Amino acid sequence: MVENTGFLLHDVHFAYGDKAALRGVDLTLPLGRFYGVVGPNGCGKSTLLDVLMANRQPRQGRVLLDGAAVGHHGRRQLARQVALVPQDFAIPFAFTVLEVVLMGRHPYLPRFGTPTAADLDCAEQAMAALGIAELRERSVTGLSGGEKQRVVVARALAQDTPILLLDEATSNLDIRHTLEIFQVARERVRHGRTVIAVVHNLNLAAAYCDEMVFLDEGRVAAAGPTATTLTSTTIAEVFGVESRVARDDFCGTLQVSFRYGD
Repeated sequence: MVENTGFLLHDVHFAYGDKAALRGVDLTLPLGRFYGVVGPNGCGKSTLLDVLMANRQPRQGRVLLDGAAVGHHGRRQLARQVALVPQDFAIPFAFTVLEVVLMGRHPYLPRFGTPTAADLDCAEQAMAALGIAELRERSVTGLSGGEKQRVVVARALAQDTPILLLDEATSNLDIRHTLEIFQVARERVRHGRTVIAVVHNLNLAAAYCDEMVFLDEGRVAAAGPTATTLTSTTIAEVFGVESRVARDDFCGTLQVSFRYGD
């Protein structure tokens, strides 16, 4: 097995019954980068993350992590390498916020083991990073949707993996908390970690992502550095809208302006 090489996908196909979701996906995602996965609704973005997590098995093709088939990594081993913030999540029981965040430490605990001081420190750091430390003793069932979402992100941060997958992880959040999460993710990348995020907001992706993957009807329409893939031509081909892409003097990154219809 080749250590620490990230993900490699070759000719990956996946379908829900007769409905194709991924069609011949080829991607190389080395470590230490912030990847934004974008595309229209139903184009296969969430399915791609499920395949990376080995939650779904491709009908054809290979998905490698560090040179070995992702499905060959044991679940505990994989959970020490990759953390996922899912698009849909439910916490039906009245756990406290701290208890939920500590669930991110389970891959490191022996069976029937209890969290150590080091595990608690990881959880505390994750809660502090997302501004929810004061909620630690609150029941998650009494939190707002946005607060719950930040708790789920904190749980993934506490998992302390080299790779973090975000599946629309800020969909219920206001702009301040959205930027907060992306800033935390960006900081992880600066320290050599990898983030792969499904993003609907192209300007958010432009501000934070080193590279972008455009999916369209289950196929990779474009992939590579944000500066070269985020173009008006690609946006028109994938989303069917007219746009202008230019560097913004205020934020210092590429920004997209749209025009649709008359």
